[in-house]
Amino acid sequence: MSYEEAIELASRDEAFKATVYAMNSLLIHKGIYSKQEFSQLFTEWVEKEERKKARDRDSSNLSALGRHLTA
Repeated sequence: MSYEEAIELASRDEAFKATVYAMNSLLIHKGIYSKQEFSQLFTEWVEKEERKKARDRDSSNLSALGRHLTA
């Protein structure tokens, strides 16, 4: 399969995932970073995003509670 054929077949989401996969594979293969470094940074990012989601949920719950108490 050619690159052009792959681009035609892939959805936008699949093309993004394939791009990330290819870039990370190349960077690891070239020794720019290791699998362990990638894993650590990936985990840090997910943990940070989970903390943000929790803060946003807490803020939403407090706002809803405040609206309920003033109604």
